[in-house]
Amino acid sequence: MSRVVRVAVIQSRNVLDPAVELDPLKHRDANLARALEQLKEAARAGVQIACLQEIFTGPYFCAEQEDRWFALAEPVPDGPTLDVIAGAARLHNMVIVAPVFERVRAGVFYNTAAVFDADGAYLGKYRKHHIPHCKPGFWEKYYFKPGTGGYPVFDTAYGKVGVYICYDRHFPEGARALGLNGAEIVFNPSATTRGHSDYLWKLEQPAHAVANGYFIAANNRVGTEHPWDIGHFYGSSYLCDPRGRILAEGPDDEDAVVVADLDLELIDEVRAHWAFYRDRRPETYGPLADQGE
Repeated sequence: MSRVVRVAVIQSRNVLDPAVELDPLKHRDANLARALEQLKEAARAGVQIACLQEIFTGPYFCAEQEDRWFALAEPVPDGPTLDVIAGAARLHNMVIVAPVFERVRAGVFYNTAAVFDADGAYLGKYRKHHIPHCKPGFWEKYYFKPGTGGYPVFDTAYGKVGVYICYDRHFPEGARALGLNGAEIVFNPSATTRGHSDYLWKLEQPAHAVANGYFIAANNRVGTEHPWDIGHFYGSSYLCDPRGRILAEGPDDEDAVVVADLDLELIDEVRAHWAFYRDRRPETYGPLADQGE
């Protein structure tokens, strides 16, 4: 028997020009309005689970190190953006993964994705564990603490969902942990540029899908954001099955709601053939957790 879930990953360019509009809250309001339009589009297509892109309420402000962007941060789940997203989840009977800039208290911030069930109930959050600080302008350690809370899996109305955020995808350990914790679909909302990571974009995550026997849904923003010009965010959001096959893919330079039907019964079929979970040797993996020098 099939167990088909219709899933969407959403990609979008930043609505306002950061070189012109300096108020973070105006960026938040404009991007939230755009996200609500795209969620409506997803609902019209019959989508049951949708994921917005990394820090969807703003530009990729980590291209600079400026205090003003802390104004974009809000509590999770009780911030103004997520109140609206919870309402959208209820309205559309849709599970929504919403990545935002989280404020815990003064001086403590995370890059976080909140997960809402189809009735609008808040199920929990994932905080990005691996925080980059590297050229050409991914200065995330200025803004975010490394995530806490492990690698949770959320039992939604339509399936078991895990989240890994952008730079996390370069680390197979957390991808395996999500599988061990029961994930059927792993979302990876991202902000990454051509020439920096595009050669890895459709290499690493299909490999995670195969190694762990689950579906991957990865999205990336689009466009070039001024005044930073750290590169072109190349979109190309996609959904991938446990055999590593790309089921649907978005364009590289346009806003899009990328939709595919995922038959979750395929997970059992693939894992019965490739018994990676049976044949694991966790008693030999201790050195993987060593700190090194």
